[in-house]
Amino acid sequence: MRDDYRHWQRIPTRWADNDVYGHVNNVVHYAFMDTVINTWLIDHGLDIQTGREIGLCVESHCNYRASAAFPDVLDAGLRVGHLGRSSVRYEVGFFLADDVIAEGHFVHVFVDRTTRKPVEIPAGLRTAMEGLVVA
Repeated sequence: MRDDYRHWQRIPTRWADNDVYGHVNNVVHYAFMDTVINTWLIDHGLDIQTGREIGLCVESHCNYRASAAFPDVLDAGLRVGHLGRSSVRYEVGFFLADDVIAEGHFVHVFVDRTTRKPVEIPAGLRTAMEGLVVA
């Protein structure tokens, strides 16, 4: 299953990520997905401060298979499941050792920062995203 992902990022859990039940709370996985995706985007040229295009999340989802808890360190795998003209579906798998504990997705639509109207994914970013596409 690890071979299904093209990019990897390690994510240390924090004390505050645990809930009263002693595991990483479900909403934290969404923050982790957002972090993995946006770190990758920034590393590949998206200017989140002043760039003309920005990616807005229009859909997100997560399936949970097992728990994690502080002080676990997760491996987050990133891939692209669909690459459209102005939208992209990122898929993220969270692994603890060799076990997948959660899988989720985010759909971004790229829009003009000012008008919020959809725009094409910038060419350089699209080329980088193509390297994350899985069949």
